[in-house]
Amino acid sequence: MTTIDATNQSLGRLASKIAVILRGKTDPKYEANLLPTEKVTVTNVSKLKITGNKLQDKTYYHYSGYPGGMKERNLGELMATKPDEVLRKAVYRMLQQNRLRDKIIKNLIIEK
Repeated sequence: MTTIDATNQSLGRLASKIAVILRGKTDPKYEANLLPTEKVTVTNVSKLKITGNKLQDKTYYHYSGYPGGMKERNLGELMATKPDEVLRKAVYRMLQQNRLRDKIIKNLIIEK
């Protein structure tokens, strides 16, 4: 179990560190085809450091599949309401795209 404090840490750099730990690559018994057991707890997510103009410029899209069903929110709106979701999406998208990804992301525990 690893605990990380997110205060004043950059979103991308923190997410990449978490993704490596969750993937199990810090463990000497690492095997690519096995589900790692390492859990990561992140605290103070609302105090993440976002650099540049990303709060206004970075946009998250969600499409329902219906005409006119494209929804978009920028990073600033999402950080104000759900800062844990911002970190979870960043880590999820940094994990390898395979069958284990959905299972690995369940080992990420985010405390506000």
